[in-house]
Amino acid sequence: MIGGRLDLVLHNGALIFENGEVLRRRLLPRETARKAVRAGRERRADPVIHCGAGGEGRLLVEGVEPSNTLLVYYLDKSHPDVITVPDLEAALEHDEDPLQVMFGGGIPEMTALIPHLEGALGGAAKIERTLYPHAGVGILDVLEPTVGKAEAVSFLQERWGVGAAETLAIGDNWNDHEML
Repeated sequence: MIGGRLDLVLHNGALIFENGEVLRRRLLPRETARKAVRAGRERRADPVIHCGAGGEGRLLVEGVEPSNTLLVYYLDKSHPDVITVPDLEAALEHDEDPLQVMFGGGIPEMTALIPHLEGALGGAAKIERTLYPHAGVGILDVLEPTVGKAEAVSFLQERWGVGAAETLAIGDNWNDHEML
């Protein structure tokens, strides 16, 4: 195990920890999250709302179709942080602004969902995709529009006085493209 500082960039840069403490958070406004939930449902996508601006990692779900094996697996691995609610939109009324709304499923369904979400949300949100072709699954993250891994790394470089030539960035998917 490596000791020392714990600095993390989470949720595509929506949440940044420095030395184990929240340094910065960029939350998705609840109204935008509600619109994302509605737009996803219009295409029969199961939304998962990521909450916990302090890093608590709570996941709000209304229920997931058993045939959505990716989300069933994801939520099973995230237990006990999963909270099942009767109505996601109503839950947003009583909770803080979330970090993101996530959708997961087959690559064709997730790819088809992107333009629908973009049309429903316009510039009010940024949509990041993560695709796993070998498994045939994809994940979409609906985020506050200024969130991005590249921006988060740049923010930390400036804060720490570190230049781009002194920075190593590693990525493995589409949501890392801008950062790399």
